[in-house]
Amino acid sequence: MRAAEVHSGSLKSTERPVPVPQTGQVLIKVMAAGINRPDVMQRKGLYPPPPGASDIPGLEIAGIVVALGDNTNNLAIGDKVCALVTGGGYAEYCAASASLCLPIPDNLSYVEAAGIPETFFTVWSNVFDRGHLQKGETLLVHGGSSGIGTTAIQLAKAFGAKVIVTAGSLAKRQFCLDLGANNAINYREQDFVSEINQITQAVGVDLILDMIGGDYFPRNLQCLAVGGRLVQIAVQQGSRSDIDLWAVMQKRLTITGSTLRSRDDAFKADIADKLLAYVWPLLISGRIKPIIHSTFALSDAALAHELMESNQHIGKIILKVST
Repeated sequence: MRAAEVHSGSLKSTERPVPVPQTGQVLIKVMAAGINRPDVMQRKGLYPPPPGASDIPGLEIAGIVVALGDNTNNLAIGDKVCALVTGGGYAEYCAASASLCLPIPDNLSYVEAAGIPETFFTVWSNVFDRGHLQKGETLLVHGGSSGIGTTAIQLAKAFGAKVIVTAGSLAKRQFCLDLGANNAINYREQDFVSEINQITQAVGVDLILDMIGGDYFPRNLQCLAVGGRLVQIAVQQGSRSDIDLWAVMQKRLTITGSTLRSRDDAFKADIADKLLAYVWPLLISGRIKPIIHSTFALSDAALAHELMESNQHIGKIILKVST
């Protein structure tokens, strides 16, 4: 099969043997695969795959089940699914845990479906399970125009929360507002701490979903309301920062974070079940949808990474693997 592999910090086209599905796995003919920041980090040698995972990048795929391992009674050959995987997505075939495969709604294409698993699993796990976002609360999302951001806006609004985002351009800001965000702050031109203080009348926000880290951390604490929660899911500007413990104590803040890739299948399967129950009806009805910026051929995966690193995209970047 054709695949894209990491070679000396770059992505190179190669040929690999087709994977054999193990117990609890299915083999998927990959029609499309999502591009994500962890893929870029892996290419740079900063985020190695967990033990037992494929060294081929790619954490989310959409395609057709073509072979079954043992104990996969919930799926059949020919099923159209999207799946969260620990690696191997940048290839024509990929083995996936059957418990992490979800049916593709009839109103979505393979390209759209490939933009669902990594972002929707991540947002549900961190905003709702870990962050405990409730109806009527206010969520601040940094990077509102990203794949994670556009997903968080839609899900938070669908479940009755208010959403404020930061974005890096007028176009991105407007896109987030059109998608449903209540407020959008251009972080290049505005101080988001001052803006949050004004928007919330000095109350602060209930929950922050942050992918930036670095010097955003102490500023995030200033934005949180009493009893607020900060969920850290990436550190694009660094993993170290100063912290004012008095602020944490006085406002009774909760600071948490997570990574998804290294968690076991049982943990991820619980998220899959919740997505199927609570989010899939929204996708099927068209109330929410994955936002796709552009597509690239598998052989152009390196160009897709260049676009992601340029931060010029809005929503998801997808590889069209098969036709």
